Amino acid sequence: MTEEFDATKPIYMQIMEKVNKKIVRNEWKAGDKLPSVREMAVQTGVNPNTIQRTYSELERMGIVETRRGQGTFVTENEEVIKRLREQLKQEIMSDFVRNMKELGFTIDEIVASLKDFSQGEGV
Repeated sequence: MTEEFDATKPIYMQIMEKVNKKIVRNEWKAGDKLPSVREMAVQTGVNPNTIQRTYSELERMGIVETRRGQGTFVTENEEVIKRLREQLKQEIMSDFVRNMKELGFTIDEIVASLKDFSQGEGV
């Protein structure tokens, strides 16, 4: 079960985004063990070195921690998870608003459309 990746962005960053989203959605909770490097490589269909780089970057950011001989775990620091959630929200909102403004919509039109969309359960 290999994944499709965007050729314009490094694969390790795309995997990082997927891991971060799983953590923010609470699919992987604080303290949960992540798949081993080998398991994740097989799941995603990429080289284990790519997964090692992904995990190293996540650890550098404080999102995961590696315990020697045990594996890689989601941080138990709830503040880090809250910051990650807020960061992802800000990135998505920023991209959305920028794109809508590029199309010529005003903030009032964007807000009105969001309200209409959310009330109509258009998701």
